[in-house]
Amino acid sequence: MDDVATAQTEELIVLVDEAGTPIGTMPKPLVHTGETPLHRAFSAYLFDGAGRLLITRRAQVKATFPGMWTNTVCGHPGPSEDDVAAIARRAAFELGLGVAALAPALPGYRYRAEFRGVVENEICPVYLGRFTGEPAPDPTEVGEWELLEWPAFRRRQETERDAWSPWCREQARLIEVAGLVPVG
Repeated sequence: MDDVATAQTEELIVLVDEAGTPIGTMPKPLVHTGETPLHRAFSAYLFDGAGRLLITRRAQVKATFPGMWTNTVCGHPGPSEDDVAAIARRAAFELGLGVAALAPALPGYRYRAEFRGVVENEICPVYLGRFTGEPAPDPTEVGEWELLEWPAFRRRQETERDAWSPWCREQARLIEVAGLVPVG
């Protein structure tokens, strides 16, 4: 088993109750099923210096929502890891990027979605921030990436609705409703 596969197998997901209080952990490969327990996650929307959003297309080998376009990076904080550290870890792992100026946008976001028999069931705070460096995606995580101005991103979501992860479509709308759309 290579280092990436070993890390994925050994990654522990924090299970939570309805209030978001940790109640245990479970190895990542056992979490996402048709009966996925409620767990911690995060979602980050990272922008370049010109204010363009980095969107990613999930690799086809992903267990959840493979091949779908989504926000910059999503993931799960470890048992003793805060969201900011987890975002930095996943941005480096998935895209070879650093992160800066992370701020919570939708701290209480929660969702449940199903695709091809696999359920996502997460308390998933949403963050906005900047990325540093040039994207160098890990092909087991990211199939493609693009930089888009926010209005172009939202138009793509409207015209290619089924190509986008359900959480990204909903989060983008909520970010707009909250008046948090970053400007270049």
